[in-house]
Amino acid sequence: MENYTVILVLLGIMVILSTMAEKIRVSAPIILILGGVAIGFLPFMPEMQINSEIIFLLFLPPLLYDASFKIPFAGFKANLGIISSLAFSLVFATTAGIAVIAHFLIPGMTWPLAFVLGAILAPTDAVAALSITKSMKLSHLTTTILEGESLLNDASALVAYRFALAALSGSAFVFWNASLTFLILLVGGFAIGLIIAKILGLVLRLIRHNSIAILSLQLLAPFVTYLVAEHFHTSGVIAVVTLGFSMSRLSAMRFPETLKTQSATIWDMITFMLNGLIFILIGLELPIVVKELNNDQLLIYAVYGLIITIAALFLRTLSVFLNHRKLHRGFNDPRIQSSRRAIPASILLSIQESMIISWSGMRGIISLAIAIGLPTVVNSEEFPFMKSVIIYITTVVVLLTIVGQGLLLPFIAKSNPEEQSQGSFEA
Repeated sequence: MENYTVILVLLGIMVILSTMAEKIRVSAPIILILGGVAIGFLPFMPEMQINSEIIFLLFLPPLLYDASFKIPFAGFKANLGIISSLAFSLVFATTAGIAVIAHFLIPGMTWPLAFVLGAILAPTDAVAALSITKSMKLSHLTTTILEGESLLNDASALVAYRFALAALSGSAFVFWNASLTFLILLVGGFAIGLIIAKILGLVLRLIRHNSIAILSLQLLAPFVTYLVAEHFHTSGVIAVVTLGFSMSRLSAMRFPETLKTQSATIWDMITFMLNGLIFILIGLELPIVVKELNNDQLLIYAVYGLIITIAALFLRTLSVFLNHRKLHRGFNDPRIQSSRRAIPASILLSIQESMIISWSGMRGIISLAIAIGLPTVVNSEEFPFMKSVIIYITTVVVLLTIVGQGLLLPFIAKSNPEEQSQGSFEA
């Protein structure tokens, strides 16, 4: 009962801090995380460690569903090339890059553990970036790419994590087997999401005159879809995203305006509460993990976290500008200008948009949840110390990216406004 009381109190504090952040014109995620850190260090505050199962079941499905429901599918499809590059290729490249750095930099970090850390820190949290920049009037293109990336990158990161954890248990990594498994997870998740969307659509048509029942089923659908997909060992993330896209299309064609308004209000409230609570929980994690290490270790592992943050930012910037260059080269290539592969001017990134997307590679609650969910025993051997190190480094990286990058992101978004329309990049 005590934990439930604390959560209710935290929700109230979250609402107050969010309101304060709006008045002082500081991004809410930054204020909420710093508030969570301050609250966590209070002597009478009970430990509220993040439960990975609760994050994946109660937080992830509704947030993914709401984001996929709201993102314009046409924009998502038009930018699928760069979105998939960031959500898949960049995630695997970041996993490998962080693993190499961690293995040679951190004492005791074996290759399997290094790849586990890389997989944990590979996915970005676009919710934080979009929350920080929501008052800056980002271009539609920038928002679509960030939201689209956040819908897919959790799936690839969880796959990378599974294989890294298997390697930690002694299983050999086979590239073709990993690729096939990844494909099955994606296709299976897509199929399950599509099937449940079809079934839900039929049910909603039968009860179309009962708005309360329709809204209730919409609220339950993401959780059911996620659980069904995970039960069949496919991607729950892809299943929920597919459901969101399908229900968005059905809503646009069939739902009356009153029902759309009611649904939007309910989901806005849900996402506001969940996102706010997530940022406070991230802040609360720091006082917990610092107890596991001594003062000397806290400093050196924080430095390691800073180095990893810089490396991840470099890899992301490199990936974004390579895509930027590829798009502009393709747009100017006379051989494809009149073909079906012609690149429309509407998806060309400006240099400023590329900088914003690069700097928006923030880590968040998914990384922390995966780290905290690490097993403490593998192959009958305990590694509680390295688990504490991984959780602490993950917490440092999350705080550095959300608070550090978050404080600088508004200046990047406001700089060189003429770049927004120019967008040229010399090959």
